[in-house]
Amino acid sequence: MTKIATREAYGRALVELGRQNSQVVVLDADLSKSTMTHYFAQEFPERFFNMGIAEQSLMATAAGLALSGKIPFASTFAVFATGRAYDQVRNGIAYPKVNVKIGATHAGLTVGEDGASHQAIEDIALMRAIPNMTVIVPADGEETRQAVFAAAAHQGPVYLRLGRPAVPVIYNENYQFQIGRAHTLRQGKDAAIIACGVMVHEALKAAEELAAAGLDVMVVNMSTIKPLDREAVLAAAATGAVVTAEEHTVIGGLGSAVAEVLATEKPVPLAMVGIRDTFGESGKPDELMAKYGLTAADIVAAVKGLKGKKD
Repeated sequence: MTKIATREAYGRALVELGRQNSQVVVLDADLSKSTMTHYFAQEFPERFFNMGIAEQSLMATAAGLALSGKIPFASTFAVFATGRAYDQVRNGIAYPKVNVKIGATHAGLTVGEDGASHQAIEDIALMRAIPNMTVIVPADGEETRQAVFAAAAHQGPVYLRLGRPAVPVIYNENYQFQIGRAHTLRQGKDAAIIACGVMVHEALKAAEELAAAGLDVMVVNMSTIKPLDREAVLAAAATGAVVTAEEHTVIGGLGSAVAEVLATEKPVPLAMVGIRDTFGESGKPDELMAKYGLTAADIVAAVKGLKGKKD
């Protein structure tokens, strides 16, 4: 099975984008070998800015560059981009709707051994709640590449959530990513799984297991969390039961966004697979995913748990 980390795809996509658009600049907070922006720095040193361990300055400088007509990609770990620099993101980028793209890597539990202090499990909630902010969580390398180009073409702030470990390839170059549009990977009539990021592959595995048990389950990749594809949510709800799956707290993320649509437009039984109201811990990514209930088996259990609740 071919795998590539979304952060790796991000770094390489920036180089490709930089070759096509001279207005693209990249900033980092002394983490370029981890965020993979070092690829861009090597090819375009005059368009790369290492701001040091100063994330507030990273975001403020990115805003200034955007106001000067550049298309800045500000890159650091997700926990720093949304935590340490929240004020600058909110008031310096989103409030004036400045054209900054935030490339936030090492999101979620799969940061692994770095532990709870570095595991951004609430970043989607923070960014989704800010007006003017677009939030994208790619499922694999190809979707990440296309999301980078889409973010650059989009006028306004964008938050790109990216991961540390290599993840299975789902898409090829024939796929067409669009901001605000979900992609149905598998049709089904008995229930629907709406997932994002690393959980999309887990959702596909779960659907295969459920099919073996006689359940026909839809799988939707909701890679844009904001603006949410409401039509895709309603199409999923037509199955009569929905399970969301995300490598993020169940408070304020994908599950909450889907619940908001269902509650107001088409109430159906809903279960959320995600991190409960707790911090993570240090450990190997696969072990953490299992401990915190973020596996295909957890999705299968959630779907089966809704089976008796359908109308």
